[in-house]
Amino acid sequence: MIYDLAIIGGGPAGAAAAVYAARKRLKSVFITKDWLGQSNVSEKIENWVGTVAISGLDLSKSLEQHAKAYADGIIDFKESEGCTAVTKNSGGKITSTFTIKTDKGSYESRAVIVTSGSRRRQLEVPCAKEYEHKGLTYCATCDGPIYADQDVVVIGGGNAGFESAAQLLAYCKSVTVLVRSDIKADPGTVAAVMKDPKAKVITNAIPKQVKGSQFVTSLVYTAIDANNSQVKGAQTSKEVEIPVTGIFVEIGSLPNTDFLKGLVELDKFNHVKVDARNQRASVDGIWAAGDCTDGLYHQNNIAVGDAVKAIEDIYSYLHAQK
Repeated sequence: MIYDLAIIGGGPAGAAAAVYAARKRLKSVFITKDWLGQSNVSEKIENWVGTVAISGLDLSKSLEQHAKAYADGIIDFKESEGCTAVTKNSGGKITSTFTIKTDKGSYESRAVIVTSGSRRRQLEVPCAKEYEHKGLTYCATCDGPIYADQDVVVIGGGNAGFESAAQLLAYCKSVTVLVRSDIKADPGTVAAVMKDPKAKVITNAIPKQVKGSQFVTSLVYTAIDANNSQVKGAQTSKEVEIPVTGIFVEIGSLPNTDFLKGLVELDKFNHVKVDARNQRASVDGIWAAGDCTDGLYHQNNIAVGDAVKAIEDIYSYLHAQK
């Protein structure tokens, strides 16, 4: 059969797309490996609008339940399937269709919305993996308040790193920002962080090891430049161990868009380029929402809004073809 819509990805954007597609009676195929978005690992999320606090796992379960609540007879869920390729078929009397290949099957649809999200670039030093969710985290917005009145470190010299530091300074005892080479964040953001007496920014600092017992207790880094005038609290070129209970890693993310290469326009980081007014990609019939896009901000609430916007546009697009 030919579906009206293929939804690729099971995070917040995918769930929102499913809810709106079902209510608009768009016959859809929903393809996802799982329902676990990046926030699934968070113990406590306090910025999900309408809910004071919720764990990442409970949020994932809630999104799945909502997506399936209206889906009977409208949306076919293909769970535990990963998308491997999307191709555009030659057009006929109606809009061209798309073939979506997965590791288990193949489906055809008139439109596609990509909600495949992204994955955090991991900190690859000894013991980093062992202490994930035990003091090492990848989301200051989600987990920051847990570390109130504690000493923490942020790894990353881009906007994400300094924006995370700015958030953490509101409630942490101290925030140390480690930058591998040069600071790449906007000067205004950097200045706002550095003027806070609780902040310390150290450039040319290379993380070497995470230490702890049951939870993180310290981070070891190598200071490779003792003469950088921009360094606040400069260290000599030696290994330094700083006591911290929280490590926030902001070294970038990788969008899950490999299956789109050669089909739609991607930016230099492989995010799908979209029209912010309606989430349309560069190819007619394809939309994208959430962290896989080149949108300026990536948050759960924003991903949901992007998906709702896209489905409204997809509905108009499909009905214009009839």
